[in-house]
Amino acid sequence: MTTPTTFAVIIGSGFPALAGEGDGRSIKTRFGPPSATIDTVVLEECSFLTLRRHGADHSIPPHAINYRANLSALQMLGAESVIALNTVGVITDVRESGELAVPDQVLDYTWGREHSVFDGSDGQVEHIDFTVPFSAALRDRLLAAATAADVDCFDGGVYAATQGPRLESAAEVDRLEKDGADYIGMTAMPEASIAMELGIDYACLAMVVNRAAGRSDTPIHQDVKASTEAACAATSSLLQAFFRSASMTS
Repeated sequence: MTTPTTFAVIIGSGFPALAGEGDGRSIKTRFGPPSATIDTVVLEECSFLTLRRHGADHSIPPHAINYRANLSALQMLGAESVIALNTVGVITDVRESGELAVPDQVLDYTWGREHSVFDGSDGQVEHIDFTVPFSAALRDRLLAAATAADVDCFDGGVYAATQGPRLESAAEVDRLEKDGADYIGMTAMPEASIAMELGIDYACLAMVVNRAAGRSDTPIHQDVKASTEAACAATSSLLQAFFRSASMTS
């Protein structure tokens, strides 16, 4: 018997198709359409929603994603908790390429993105407390799933969200490290803050696919190609354990 849940997975770059994807629903929100149709996937007898952040054909760059529509659409279909899959580069020695992490803090270097549902159009403004940007309870469940799946997954670290779509210069990475960043990605913001505005529990499952600029002699795209398969395999094992646990506790 399939157990319905209130979980959703936002899928980022490089992650392969899940069984059940591709026959989704088109949703309209007050912020416009989401990046792609929303699918219902069943894993370990647990159903959950999935959405391809960059579109079904990976054609939407990070700065052009309609983050407000994506999260609003998931919420309209019942999502209360969102696991965000993000590919990242690593600055410090907390992780190596091909490994996973669940960050606990974020630095936002993005600009020009529609970054809040409180845009004044409905006369409401709320100043969310963003001290803890990722849901502690959801992070704990992801880390517990990693343990159950025997997947090495680092607890914590600071995610620096950059504008993209280009990668960073070595000097920019030096600055980010001085600011306290461990990982670099392009999509956790404003995704995390919009989720909080909507009352959605949100956590980032970061797939480390390269050393950041100036941190390795290996060309970045070569590092990405070599590491993505291992990171995706580890992520799949973790998600399987996560939804096995969810089906048992629902």
